[in-house]
Amino acid sequence: MKNYKRFLLGTALLSSLFFTAPLQASPLLDPAIKHQPKDGVIRIFGPGGPHTAFIKAAKAFEEKTGNKVEVTFGPESRWTREAQEKADLIFGSSEQSMTAFLETYGFMDSKDVDPLYIRRAVIVIQKGNPKNILGFNDLLNPCIKVVVTEGKGVYNTSGTGVWEDIAGRLGSLEDVKRLRANILSFEKGSGASFKAFKTLGADAWLTWIHWPIDHPDVADYVELEDERRIYRVTNVVVSPEADPATKEFVNFVKSDIGAKLFASEGWTR
Repeated sequence: MKNYKRFLLGTALLSSLFFTAPLQASPLLDPAIKHQPKDGVIRIFGPGGPHTAFIKAAKAFEEKTGNKVEVTFGPESRWTREAQEKADLIFGSSEQSMTAFLETYGFMDSKDVDPLYIRRAVIVIQKGNPKNILGFNDLLNPCIKVVVTEGKGVYNTSGTGVWEDIAGRLGSLEDVKRLRANILSFEKGSGASFKAFKTLGADAWLTWIHWPIDHPDVADYVELEDERRIYRVTNVVVSPEADPATKEFVNFVKSDIGAKLFASEGWTR
């Protein structure tokens, strides 16, 4: 009976600790930074990939309105402190990546996230397609070396899990196993994946259409079959303290002119 009482007491204490322990904040969050973005410049921050389309839209918007837009992009660690202080807008490269961003930029609200455009995954191949890769099944051949993008639990990237989504799309465990056996490198972020694709002698890289569009000098691409194709979005969230012209910029991005600019980078509605 005494042992049983000790067990109940121990269980109660553990439960109390579990439910009262504070949630861990984002490791990038610095509570000492004051968010004060109003400075007459629309400052937007986000990952590499969607940045090319946002830069095109920023230039067109400046020409049309005279409002300056500054686009900062790349790994979040490079721009997070400036964004915590000055971000009028954060853009994401997928819904899961934006959800992670909001853990750090708490001055923005999930209900205000606005999905803008969507793009498809493709197979990036070396120029001239020396391995004659024509579709996903060719990636399962034993001689093929594939690069994939993964966050590895520590890096915020839209590529996390995309290779598995594509390989497992038809419900075949064998497809996942065979592709995994051919993965040459799991890289944290698309920039690192692109570098690995170029330098490690990879035959293919599973990624988003805008990468080969923006680097036609070093890469070609092959479309995935319709039943394998994966899409993810780019989205934005505007700070409630943003420069007033920020919402005007978002409306411009969503306009027909903006749609054409984004379409040139592989983004559709």
